[in-house]
Amino acid sequence: MRFPPLSLYIHIPWCVQKCPYCDFNSHALKGDVPHEEYVRHLLADLDADLPLTAGREVSTIFIGGGTPSLLSSAAMQMLLDGVRARLPLRPDAEVTMEANPGTVEADRFSGYQRAGINRISIGVQSFSQPKLERLGRIHGPDEAKRAALLAESLGLRSFNLDLMHGLPDQSLEEALDDLRQAIALNPPHLSWYQLTIEPNTLFASRPPVLPDDDALWDIFEQGDRLLTAAGYQQYETSAYAKPGYRCEHNLNYWRFGDYLGIGCGAHGKLTQADGRIVRTRKTRHPRGFMAGNYLDAQYDVAESEKPFEFFMNRFRLLEPAPRVEFAQLTGLPEQTIRPQIDEALAKGYLTETTENWQVTEKGKLFLNSLLELFLADD
Repeated sequence: MRFPPLSLYIHIPWCVQKCPYCDFNSHALKGDVPHEEYVRHLLADLDADLPLTAGREVSTIFIGGGTPSLLSSAAMQMLLDGVRARLPLRPDAEVTMEANPGTVEADRFSGYQRAGINRISIGVQSFSQPKLERLGRIHGPDEAKRAALLAESLGLRSFNLDLMHGLPDQSLEEALDDLRQAIALNPPHLSWYQLTIEPNTLFASRPPVLPDDDALWDIFEQGDRLLTAAGYQQYETSAYAKPGYRCEHNLNYWRFGDYLGIGCGAHGKLTQADGRIVRTRKTRHPRGFMAGNYLDAQYDVAESEKPFEFFMNRFRLLEPAPRVEFAQLTGLPEQTIRPQIDEALAKGYLTETTENWQVTEKGKLFLNSLLELFLADD
């Protein structure tokens, strides 16, 4: 086995209000964000995880939420200074933070940049005011455009716009119009997600009418054509980038890389020198976390579960999967999954060369069926 690259995920749990489609660990803010107190807890949480990293260098950081842009720039400086004091950070590390267009302020953003943020991901979701209201978003289309223009003016290494399709009562033309407006802002990266109704959300208890499968397919097919014509390359199920601007942090997840997860509800995956893969899960609720109870669970991934975990990530990417990486990153010989690979080849889900596995068009359409081949027998 070898150590894969190491990333760091930091969770900021608060939002101004909870969106009806959101199943992330986010909590509507009551009063002010406890900026510096929360940062102190984040750094203490990181201290506790440091023994799992074996002093390895961190190549990417992602600050997600919730709404990280509710954090003051002084708190962001304190956080990233604390991280740099504890972990060797690669000199050209990608450091991303998520931002809500409604909380994007010019002076705060330049403060984030001074703290070390070099990539911003803006949660636009739609440029249609009625659709934004249905999604429970607190910003309007103009704020979204202003946030994108501000991100561009800062001269960051990249910025991303998050956009959703398959929205309640959304027509093909409305979905494409959202995409055209996003493309016009010229982001180096676009995440284009299909809205799904997740359990334990407001939308799950009162489901809206969503476009049917045929309509969704038309939206995807024509949208994909628009993005390709504008110079974007799809590299993952929901991710498009101009050449050279793929999200390094997410690529590391999908390539079965390692990551520290600190903050409320954050997950980590850390390969150990003896070949174990350790998973960590942090306390979800801010109250428990800020009482100093950081770790909710820590366990070793069972050998029987490693194939599914590897392919569940790897087969989301459109790039070929190097065969040698299966053994390198799981510690298991390829023979352990040979019957499943042969079945996937026979079903037309994969093609195989001496070097790589490649998911076919059919495999993309039946991705869940492909992945189920690798599930451990109970």
